[in-house]
Amino acid sequence: MNYAEIKKFDIANGVGVRTTLFVSGCRHRCPGCFNAEAWPFSAGRAFTPEVENEILDSLKPEYVVGLSVLGGEPLEPENQSALAPFLECVRASYPKKSTWLWTGFTWEQLSRKECRARTANLDRILANIDVLVDGPFVEEQKDLTLRFRGSSNQRIIDVVASRAHGKLVPWQDEHIYASHSW
Repeated sequence: MNYAEIKKFDIANGVGVRTTLFVSGCRHRCPGCFNAEAWPFSAGRAFTPEVENEILDSLKPEYVVGLSVLGGEPLEPENQSALAPFLECVRASYPKKSTWLWTGFTWEQLSRKECRARTANLDRILANIDVLVDGPFVEEQKDLTLRFRGSSNQRIIDVVASRAHGKLVPWQDEHIYASHSW
């Protein structure tokens, strides 16, 4: 797996101060994508054990509340074999920190056998994330007032609650943000 960028002290991609990993490779190729330079699987640099350790070290401070994983497309099959064990390591090292993941696949697509993201590693990944922002970016539904997503078709899903209840459970934002109108 390659990665396009790592952002430390990120406050734009999930709640609180986070480390954000942008993986390379995406077949969705959504028109208007903010990160089209990460579409090629060869973009960026190799995701090596040294890079993994750099990210793990960046999560150490108490004020860093978690990891965010965007793309490209983290759930492309080519990315899953590196991402699954890495996310398991993050969870084992920092069980109280949250992990968010953005994907162009929908929650419903991920549950289907015929989905290209359905690999032996997908369930390992989903078991080690707390929040999933799902759905492709749709330029006609772009909305800059939305928190943590670019278009109104995208959903923020509480993965832990969804797995426990066996159905999709939306993530609940803090009241001040959930009720705010722009």
